Amino acid sequence: MNMSEKGISRDDVSYVARRQRPDRRGAFTLVLVRHGESVWNREHRFTGWADVDLTAQGEEQARRAGELLAQEKWEFDLAFTSVLKRCIRSQWLMLEALDQTWLPVFTDWRLNERHYGDLTGHTHAEVIAAHGSQRVLEWRRSFRARPPALPQTDPRDPAVDRRYEGTVRGELPRTESLSDTTTRVRQFWEEMLKPSLRSGMRILVCAHGNSLRALVKVLDSIPDAEIAHLDIPNGVPLVYWFDADIRPLGRCFLDLPHPAESNIL
Repeated sequence: MNMSEKGISRDDVSYVARRQRPDRRGAFTLVLVRHGESVWNREHRFTGWADVDLTAQGEEQARRAGELLAQEKWEFDLAFTSVLKRCIRSQWLMLEALDQTWLPVFTDWRLNERHYGDLTGHTHAEVIAAHGSQRVLEWRRSFRARPPALPQTDPRDPAVDRRYEGTVRGELPRTESLSDTTTRVRQFWEEMLKPSLRSGMRILVCAHGNSLRALVKVLDSIPDAEIAHLDIPNGVPLVYWFDADIRPLGRCFLDLPHPAESNIL
């Protein structure tokens, strides 16, 4: 299901909320999972909105995330993911491990990875050789710096991709800073996630490293300078719980692989 202007709307999600009538004991909970390792993750390429698939390890990471949730007997009412296959397939694998493949799953481009513009598809080493390590570090880790944009005639421009049909052309980026990504993720939180949580839905979100960093920033009001140093590991569920006003009460990772790393929540 796609929540673009052409597809599923907020009213459709509200219908699911009324129809499901979730167990209130599990209300106000949100689980965030970064997709499993992708082919370009392994090759150290700037991926962004390129629609690359999972590696075998990435598939295993997604299954393991679902198994962790199944072991703790998590049940969900609704799932969201981006429109990119590494997220969609990770979501499938998690729901399969949970034996909850029947869940309503909505896709939305606002959960996509940050758009890396003209860096898309190039290896980190290639970009460093062309632009210098300091400039590349700024593009990767500062909050407001944008990489060079895709040319308007570039075939990688999302405006010519049919999965974004119905989306206002001016909303589709040809490059993004983390600040830009946070703007669209904040909109998604306010329009889709927050109302669904308030209705009592237990929600599973599978998204990307930068879109999840943006969502964590919104939820925890993390300062711009600090969010630059935060990483979300692949395939490790991050659980949030909220009060009735949908204010975060706490968060925790399930089975964090490297808890001593200071840049992981």
